[in-house]
Amino acid sequence: MSSLSGRHAFITGSTRGVGLAIARSLARAGAVVLLHGSRHVSTAQQAAAECGTAHGPAPVIAGDLTEPMPQCVVDVAERALAADGAIDTLVCNAGTFIDQPFLDMDFATFDRTLKLNVYSQFVLIQHFARRWVRLGVAGRILLIGSINGRLAEPTHVAYDTSKGAIDAMVRSLCVSLAPLGIRVNGMAPGLVRTPLTEPAVGDPRFRRWMELHTPNGQVPDASVCGDVAAFLLSDAAEHIHGQMLLVDGGMSAWQQPDPPADWMPAG
Repeated sequence: MSSLSGRHAFITGSTRGVGLAIARSLARAGAVVLLHGSRHVSTAQQAAAECGTAHGPAPVIAGDLTEPMPQCVVDVAERALAADGAIDTLVCNAGTFIDQPFLDMDFATFDRTLKLNVYSQFVLIQHFARRWVRLGVAGRILLIGSINGRLAEPTHVAYDTSKGAIDAMVRSLCVSLAPLGIRVNGMAPGLVRTPLTEPAVGDPRFRRWMELHTPNGQVPDASVCGDVAAFLLSDAAEHIHGQMLLVDGGMSAWQQPDPPADWMPAG
C-alpha cells in the first residue's frame, strides 16, 4: 500500500462506485479524505463513516457541478476548502454516462455530459492550482478517464468524446503545471462493477461477453481502481507525470478479440 500520510484529498463523485473505492484506498493509505456527492444521502453517510478518522466521519460536500457553470463548481471548491483548508490532493471523478444513439441525442444531453465530465474538471483544477501556486503547495491531481477515451462505442458519443478530452487534458495540464510543482496524472478504468454498471454486468450473458473480450477474463469490483489511484498520488510515483494509466485487464491492447460463436449477441 502506497503511503499518503499527511496528504489531504478531495475526491469528487466519491459516495459510490469508483470514487468511493478511491476514497477508501486513500484513507487506508493515511490521507485525510473529503468526499463529494450530489445525491444519495444514505450512501453519503455510509461513505463518510468508511473514510473517516478517529476524529469522526469524513466530511461530505454536496453540490451539483453543472449548473450554473462555472459558479457551481467554484462554490463546491470553496466549501471544500472551508471544510479543510489543507487540501493538497485533488481527484476529479464525478461524471455522467448516457447510452443513446447519436442520431437520437439532443444537444442538451451532449452539453450536460461535457459540462460534468470536462468543464467542471477544468474549473475545479484551475481553482485549486491557482491557490496551490500562490501558497507554494506541491499539489497532486488525478483525473478519472475511461477506456472509452481510447475505444469508441456507437451509442456513447457524448461519453466517449468527454473521456477523450480528459485524456488530452491530462497531458496538457502536465506540461502546464509540472514546472509549477503540481503533478497531474490520469486513470482510465475498463468495465468494473459499480452501481452504474450493475444492470449490464448483472446480465450473465453480457458479463461473459465482456470477460471474453478482456485478456485477463475479469470484470472486477471497483476496488481494483483504489490502490492504483493511491499509488499515482503517492511519493512512489514522483517521476510519473502526464500519464493516463488504463486499468482494464488488457482490453485496450487486444485489437481483434475472437470469442466463441455461441457467445455472439442474438440478433
